[in-house]
Amino acid sequence: MNYFYKRAAVSDIDLLTKTRIEVLRAANQLSESVEMSMVEQQSREYYEEALSSGNHVGYLVFDGDLFIGAGGVSFFRVMPTFHNPTGWKAYIMNMYTNPAYRRRGIAYHMLELLVQEARNRDISFISLEATQMGRPLYEKFGFVKMEEEMVYSAH
Repeated sequence: MNYFYKRAAVSDIDLLTKTRIEVLRAANQLSESVEMSMVEQQSREYYEEALSSGNHVGYLVFDGDLFIGAGGVSFFRVMPTFHNPTGWKAYIMNMYTNPAYRRRGIAYHMLELLVQEARNRDISFISLEATQMGRPLYEKFGFVKMEEEMVYSAH
């Protein structure tokens, strides 16, 4: 199959935002009735700023004119460490493939594009959060489960 992978631009914010909400609903098992207007507004603002500044790169996948997938990578800097002397990190997010197109290598190729974006910036620390469904894909690509990281939720 010949799928078209398009690097997302600011003009794609509507589709990016819509897809972001779909991904969050699926990952968190949320029905359409769950209120997401704040997340939608903040996602739109994030895309506007991060796409313009270059701190986020997204890709959209099409089969002809039909949108079938997306993925993105955000770049951010933390204090440098011995293992990461620049402090720059990449975080892959918003991976989505239309259910009718899954298991065709689309998400794997998306990962290749996103990891290459990080490599082009000499960023070697790349992380992501994986759903149970996505975990085998990420493991096949070479991602490994982190054991040292901890999370605190102030909610």
